[in-house]
Amino acid sequence: MIGTGTLILSGVFVWGLLLPPESFEANYSARRLAPSLAHLFGTDNLGRDMFYRTVAGLSLSIRIGLLSAAISSVIALVLGSLSAIFGGTVDAVVNYLVDLCMGVPHLILLILISIAMGGGAAGVITGVAVTHWPNLTRLIRAEVMQIRSAQYVQVARRLGKGPLHIAVRHIVPHVFPQYVVGLILLFPHAILHEAGITFLGYGLPLDTPAMGVILSESMKYLAAGMWWPAFFPGVALLLVTQLFDGVGDYLRVLIDPHSARE
Repeated sequence: MIGTGTLILSGVFVWGLLLPPESFEANYSARRLAPSLAHLFGTDNLGRDMFYRTVAGLSLSIRIGLLSAAISSVIALVLGSLSAIFGGTVDAVVNYLVDLCMGVPHLILLILISIAMGGGAAGVITGVAVTHWPNLTRLIRAEVMQIRSAQYVQVARRLGKGPLHIAVRHIVPHVFPQYVVGLILLFPHAILHEAGITFLGYGLPLDTPAMGVILSESMKYLAAGMWWPAFFPGVALLLVTQLFDGVGDYLRVLIDPHSARE
């Protein structure tokens, strides 16, 4: 099931990249049409096909989510490893940064960063990446602290190997599976936060077929009985996030069944 879902998501991602520009053009003769065989998700107030807009929006959200989660997870891997390996001042500084970042609500920090960078994809990606690394950093730090006491690490230390060598050769390979799981679990949060700040008007431009833009525009027409422009994109976004949550939980059970049960 997970494999099938991942395959479908990959298809949506590629399809969204290949859609021609005319797929999003307004067609005033087909305005406000309910779902039908001709328009599976109906059309919006400008006559644009909501199915194609949803596919394009999901593809864009997947791109932004993957890039944001990748950057955030790399930050977590580096800081978590350095904190556990060097300890002392480095550990104190990293813990201070983690507490500082977690002390501010994500959405507020995301909006501030996006505004500071002038909005757009760069602001959204930076904001999501900067706000989503603390939890994974703590997890990686705890894993590295446990591995540091392993016998093979102690032997390498007695042989005169430096901290960097021990980190690259002995610690990071053992932490990598947890890192991958953390990366996958970061992805749905990145997508939802991207859609959230765009919905509020602080993210991607209004002329972008992004999920936040689509949902924000759709809210205007709910009172007129047009439920489909909000319903189908909303359900699609929810399914994507639930799928990646499921993939992350499944991999976590495979990698570490004991901690997953806890």
